[in-house]
Amino acid sequence: MPPMTRVVLAEDEVLLREGLAGLLARFDFEVVAAVGTAPQLRDAVRAHEPDLVVTDIRMPPGPHDDGLRAAVDLRAERPRLAVMVLSQHVQAEYASALLASGDGRGVGYLLKDRIAEVAEFAGQLRTVAGGGTVVDPDVVRRLLHRPRDPLAALSAREREVLTLLAEGHSNAAIAARLHVTEAAIGKHIGNVLAKLGLPPSDDTNRRVLAALTYLRAGPSPG
Repeated sequence: MPPMTRVVLAEDEVLLREGLAGLLARFDFEVVAAVGTAPQLRDAVRAHEPDLVVTDIRMPPGPHDDGLRAAVDLRAERPRLAVMVLSQHVQAEYASALLASGDGRGVGYLLKDRIAEVAEFAGQLRTVAGGGTVVDPDVVRRLLHRPRDPLAALSAREREVLTLLAEGHSNAAIAARLHVTEAAIGKHIGNVLAKLGLPPSDDTNRRVLAALTYLRAGPSPG
């Protein structure tokens, strides 16, 4: 009999987490840890060395993508760690970050409300655990239809902020130049990073990547 696939499950909603844990057990997965926050996910993976991580994108402590950030970081540490990410909505930039992590193998991105057949879901988890890739069709369509111009999705103000960022200005300096608050600039930069689909990383590295994206895109038309 082949060894059971060892899983760390990360989901902040208790009922859903317990339901998923029971489901996985029914299909011969061994849930070695079930946690509710991104820091707990990191600790559980390092403690248990699982074959597969199943995680929600949005988890405490933050309101946005802490589950995904943890998964991408863990795959940087362990490129062969298989990860299945579950999401409530299609978020192409998050899918891109996940699919670009590690060596591109052993990853999955599924929408929660599209998981109707539990046996099929179990099969998709086995595919990912075995090194395959599973991506929801809606996510694939979003990835294929993203604008070719990496800056096309930015507003005029976001392009302005990105230009100054690429010139090496700090948030405070950009705020002074544009006569707005530093908090407003922080929000604009956050939007720019998300729209450019930059993988979760430390803030300094993401700012550098944003600047490189701007420089590669060339001058704005007009």
